[in-house]
Order: sequence, then C-alpha cells, then structure tokens
Amino acid sequence: MQKLEHKELVDLLRQMLLMRRFEEKCAEMYALGKIGGFLHLYIGQEAVATGAISVLRPDDYVIASYREHGHALAKGSDPRKVMAELFGRADGLCKGKGGSMHLFDKTHHFLGGHAIVAGQIPIGTGAAFASQYEGKDQVTLCFFGDAAVNQGVFHEALNLAALWHLPIVYICENNRYGMGTAVARATSVKDLYRRAEAYGMPGEAVDGMDVLAVRECVGLAVERARRERIPSFIEAKTYRFRGHSMADPGTYRTKEEVEQEKQRDPLLLFRNHLMAEAVVKESDWKALEKEVRATVEEAVRYADASPEPPVEWLHTDVYVSER
Repeated sequence: MQKLEHKELVDLLRQMLLMRRFEEKCAEMYALGKIGGFLHLYIGQEAVATGAISVLRPDDYVIASYREHGHALAKGSDPRKVMAELFGRADGLCKGKGGSMHLFDKTHHFLGGHAIVAGQIPIGTGAAFASQYEGKDQVTLCFFGDAAVNQGVFHEALNLAALWHLPIVYICENNRYGMGTAVARATSVKDLYRRAEAYGMPGEAVDGMDVLAVRECVGLAVERARRERIPSFIEAKTYRFRGHSMADPGTYRTKEEVEQEKQRDPLLLFRNHLMAEAVVKESDWKALEKEVRATVEEAVRYADASPEPPVEWLHTDVYVSER
C-alpha cells in the first residue's frame, strides 16, 4: 500500500487513543450507574477496528458485534451521541433505545452492533448483496468474535458470499476467549483463517495488535472485493485486556497471562513506533492526550445534559419509514 503521510499516521494514533480513553470513561460511568445493562469493552483490540476501517470510503458499510463502541467511533460517529446512547438518553445515536450493544448510525453507514453471537454475519452479507444488486462498488466489513465461527450462519453466509461473488470482508477478531471459554477448548481447527479454504475464498491471519499490519492486510482485501468481487476472511489475532463484560472478573485466565499480553498493548506499541521514527514527540503525545480527554469529557457532559426519552417514543421507530 501507499506509504502513509504524517497526518495519516497521527490520525491513526488519535483514533486508537480516543477508543481507549472513551471506553475507560465508559467503565467509570458504568460504576457510577450512569450506564445500565451490559457493557462489553474493546480495550486491547483498538488496532483492529482502527486499521481496518481506515482503508474504507465513507459510503462503505461496517457491521459489528456487541463489542462495537470502537467500530462506531472509527466509522465517524459523534462521540457525544455514542455516549448519550450508552446513557440511554434521547440525543443518543438511537434515541436512547439501543444502548451499548445496539449502536447504529445510518449517516455514517454503520449498520450496528448486534447482541446475538454471529447475528450480524448474514445481515452484513445481505448488505454486500444489496451493493452488488444495485450495481454499486461499496464494500462491507463484517466484524465478529472467535466464538462466531462455530455458528451455523457463519458457514451459510460465507458459502453464499463466495458463490455470489459478494464485495465483503469478514474480519474475525480472535481475542482468544468466547466469553470464558478459550478458543482451543471450543474449536477443532485452531487457525481460524483456514476456514476460508472451505469456501474457496482468500483467508489470512494478521497481527491484530499492529495497526499498520491490519491496515495493510484489510486494504488489500477491500480492493479485491471492490474491483474483483472476491470476498475474504481475515483472522486478526488480538487480546482483550478486560473481562468479557463489566460483570466478568475474568478468573478463567491468569494474571500473568493478562500482564504478558499487556506488554503488546497496541496503543503503546504504535505510539512507541512513531516516536522511534520521529513522527511524533513526547510533546505531541501529551497534546493528543489533552485533546482526546477533552473530547471524552465533552461527550459525558453532552450525555448528562440530554433528557430521558419520553414514554410516547416507546412504539416509534419499530419499523423503518417508507421511502
């Protein structure tokens, strides 16, 4: 791929930093009771959504699972509206009706977070079919976790995508645990990307802690989908630093394992790489931190100031309006 300019590299770093600080604040707000229900944090996996979505055009589609705050931010959703949605407020992305697991942003072609494991895979495949049917050259990125590859719809969708030459890239974020079950205990073929072989589509593994490697890998797959109508399956090997959700203490893995994986923190690895290459200085990093923290604090103020959705909204937006 083309060598990135200074601004593009800094933008990648800013995006990852925003995801990290935004979700750290989410955890804080959850503890304060500002956010209810379930909350699944993406901390540790930021390089995947940042690198992959950075190669898209604004009109390309993204669809994800319930761990989707980072994907929505990377696709361009307003952090204030994302936070308001998590607070269940009327100014949220979905008017406070979706919450953490159901962010959706039509304006930015973000087709939502989906709470059912693998539920987004056939929907994303349908979006890719719609682009092809309408003669458009949009590409869909479909993100899901490692547990999703054992669901029936995964196989059905990939089979159709290959058969119908759909412009879609399936990205499995293998963080090594489906809730509390290690991949090795639940999946017979440990190299998940090899499942692509069964459908005759390109399959590749990539270091999901390296934002530039993810960008390079997904960029090639997106161009292949856009120009040649060839779908791909990418396994991004990553790790979540927190439990499955805020309710999960993560006792199924050792502290030593978690600490070892934190040595590969994708945010710090990329920051250190840019410093070593003299792309950013310590003062630039501090300025970015200040900028991002201000953005997150403003998101909280916006969410706090937004009203509760009125009761009469309960039965609106159940079905989409006619065009």
